[in-house]
Amino acid sequence: MNTISPWTATVQTDIDNSKPLITKQKSGYTFEFYSIRDSFWVVALGTKKERIAFRMAYALNSFFEINSITDSEKEINIKLQTELGKYEITFDFPESESHLFHYKTSFEAYLPLTIPFWPRDILLLTQNGNIENTVGKIHVKQVGTRSGLLFASITKPKKCTLFYFQNLTALSDYCEATKTTVNESVNGDWPEIGFQLPQALEEPLPAGKKFIISDAYVLLGDETKEDPSKLCMDYLESVAQIYKLIPRPETEYHDWLEITQKTLSHLEYNKGCWTQTNGIPYLNAYLCDYETPAESMVQLAVLTPLKEYEKWKSETYRLSEDLRSGLSTFYDEKIKSITRWLPALHNKLDQSEEQKKDTTMDSWYLHHPLINLARLAISGDKNAEKLVLDSIDFVIKAAHHFEYQWPVFYNVETFEVIKEETQPGKGGEKDVPGAYAHLMLLVYHLTKEKRYLNEAEKSAKQLSQCGFDIFYQANNTAFSANALLELYKITNKGIYLETSYMCLAGLFKNVQLWECNYGFGKFYNNFFSIFPLNDAPYTAAYEEMEVYTALRKYIIQAKDVDILPGLRILLPEFVKYAVNRIPYYYPSMLPKEMLSEEVKTGEIQPDLYAPLEDLYVGWEQSGQVGQEVYGAGAAFAVVPRQYFKVDDNLMVFTDYPVSSFTKRKNAVFLKIDGNEEMQCSLKIILKQNIKTLQVFQNDVQLLYLSKNAKMQEYKIKGKAKIRINW
Repeated sequence: MNTISPWTATVQTDIDNSKPLITKQKSGYTFEFYSIRDSFWVVALGTKKERIAFRMAYALNSFFEINSITDSEKEINIKLQTELGKYEITFDFPESESHLFHYKTSFEAYLPLTIPFWPRDILLLTQNGNIENTVGKIHVKQVGTRSGLLFASITKPKKCTLFYFQNLTALSDYCEATKTTVNESVNGDWPEIGFQLPQALEEPLPAGKKFIISDAYVLLGDETKEDPSKLCMDYLESVAQIYKLIPRPETEYHDWLEITQKTLSHLEYNKGCWTQTNGIPYLNAYLCDYETPAESMVQLAVLTPLKEYEKWKSETYRLSEDLRSGLSTFYDEKIKSITRWLPALHNKLDQSEEQKKDTTMDSWYLHHPLINLARLAISGDKNAEKLVLDSIDFVIKAAHHFEYQWPVFYNVETFEVIKEETQPGKGGEKDVPGAYAHLMLLVYHLTKEKRYLNEAEKSAKQLSQCGFDIFYQANNTAFSANALLELYKITNKGIYLETSYMCLAGLFKNVQLWECNYGFGKFYNNFFSIFPLNDAPYTAAYEEMEVYTALRKYIIQAKDVDILPGLRILLPEFVKYAVNRIPYYYPSMLPKEMLSEEVKTGEIQPDLYAPLEDLYVGWEQSGQVGQEVYGAGAAFAVVPRQYFKVDDNLMVFTDYPVSSFTKRKNAVFLKIDGNEEMQCSLKIILKQNIKTLQVFQNDVQLLYLSKNAKMQEYKIKGKAKIRINW
């Protein structure tokens, strides 16, 4: 039996002993509206007689007086008041054939009010019993400032599912006025779950102004699933269904070509980015951190996308040669593998953190540098190829020792486990088997040796029961998704495709599907940003960049695969917002008052084109961790993926994934990925005006949105065929 609060104890009896004020039928569901004591409820009755109550308004120690209820074909409008203020609720069905409903509640106080408490808004009711006897499992709920959503399976008294999404963007005015945050506002413990309005203690809610205090979307289902992959698939499809309906901010174009040139210049000439050991230059992980020894991941995190940019640009830069020159020095003869820390400086590790010891390996860190080396090797770098092939047997030996289940930290020489689990009972780094599979597939493509494909399959099988817990670190989870999709395409085994969906579900439960318009969040766009770890309080530049490149690759790799329809919406939209949002990690894009005065590692130089490690929404300053030099590769990664060179005078940019690009005489053809219900931006960049330029979408000529001597902008649909003539 669950314990319950006084705000829940009488709800079941009160509703059972009352008559609904209004009843609405929709898609086999019945919706009943009640005003009881201090709360205004809608009760959804499902096809199996399951009942879920949603508290649309709370009277704050008062009682409601109903001013009006208007039931039109489009929506139900309810106006209420108490001695403390007035409320307005709108209730509607956004889709004609769906168990989806939406309610929005506003409140205007008659006098300034502090709000020390607000009850959660979802309760499961029974037919003949008590709320405390209900049983359900919450699969996803809000952590920190991630999306305000909750996904649960209900098993008693009736089996059903609940997907709840609170549009946190709508609460920005409330948070700005009361100096509050939406942190973990959609949460709770069974059976009292859902949204809780942030407590207003520091600043009272002002009188005489209307504030939105809830904007909820609810999707009900009459089935429950036990299979982890099926649950993750339902989750992804539900997110996509809601995503089409919620308000989404306009994107803002940033000139990545210019950002790239500034990055090249700043990295090359800013001494705070570099250290030298035995005459070889190495990038620092953080600006002006000269104490921490050089790391292999840091060099490759910049070099790998830089080589992509060099190929796109048809130029070479001294920066890439400087980075290549030191790669071999990370090979550790003791273990016969590339390692994390520069072996020549192991004695300088200060052991201030668990991983800052010469023999300690963080499991994901063994794989990450080798993944980038393998990419370089596939592109023709013979030194990178030698380093990968000289190291790969050690990685396989470690995988076999741990049976493809990786701890957090272990001794790289003895394989003794130093830290087994991320948290007690949570297991180790669960997505590392996918990163390992990704590495093995890269080496398989490099060598054509089937043993690496076999290794990839053995490791991938370890992921099939992880469900929503598969996510350890965002970029590695994204690598895993791609590896699993590739295994599906090679083997045609459906388990790999379904397991790739688990990875994507893990990613999409760690995003911010809302825009923070309060506190420091007013100064940049955080919509659709992704967190690097399950419990990270901030989003991080480098992980965001790698997730962007990986998800773009996933959608293009899946162009001929019958993937979940919702992914055709979510993946291109993530790419679009990443391209338009990541520049805000550069401190020059932010007001100085938003930057932290205290920095954990190194220092911040606001004009330097290296991103901050950490961005926070709301009232916290950003850059508390430092300015990450290894994140500077973001610009090199974006340009080759989103800009398409036609000739010396003409270039095409789009912020959606492009599955094909071809040129024929005075015409270019692009196939845009995605879903036709979504839109993206197409820009034609010119050095001189072309009067005869024409743009066609699916053979229909488009009119430009804006035009000047150097650029023409168009809005285009996802899944479009674009032709540009001149």
